[in-house]
Amino acid sequence: MTQRSPQQLAEERAAAQVSDVLLTLEHALSRAKKGLSVVRKDGVDRNAELALADTVKELERLRKRLLQDTYFAGDAVRLI
Repeated sequence: MTQRSPQQLAEERAAAQVSDVLLTLEHALSRAKKGLSVVRKDGVDRNAELALADTVKELERLRKRLLQDTYFAGDAVRLI
């Protein structure tokens, strides 16, 4: 069995942290969409509808950015 280097172990820990955050974002996004659906169906609270719609958009943006900045970034280092 091959021993993993400290760098490989650190990269695995980082990937696990990203995975945990993505899972949390997915859950929050699913819940926000469900809430938006209920609020729209009820048609009573326009402020809640707008806030939930904005939340869905923002969570989708955050999820996309996290995916792009980690899984699809390659070896490039993000400076911002």
